[in-house]
Amino acid sequence: MRSRSKQPLERRKPSATKEAPLEVFGTIVQVFPSASFSVELENSHTVLAHIAGRLRRHRIRILPGDRVELEISPYDLTKGRIVYRYRAGEPRRI
Repeated sequence: MRSRSKQPLERRKPSATKEAPLEVFGTIVQVFPSASFSVELENSHTVLAHIAGRLRRHRIRILPGDRVELEISPYDLTKGRIVYRYRAGEPRRI
């Protein structure tokens, strides 16, 4: 497979870097159609979130009351992606 750029790696200009997503914790409040969820964050804000592809691929079920870890874009703080569901009694990941 050919490289897209004909310049060696060290001569390429660095591409614009994206800002890292914010990682927050919350609780599922309501389930909407098409795998969307209303999630209440620890600071009592509510965001609309969807399931990450990895959770969807492994068919991890998310129900109201579940504790989840979210990634939120710094550009739109009202929407997020659920990246992890905690089991009952499981401590937080660091």
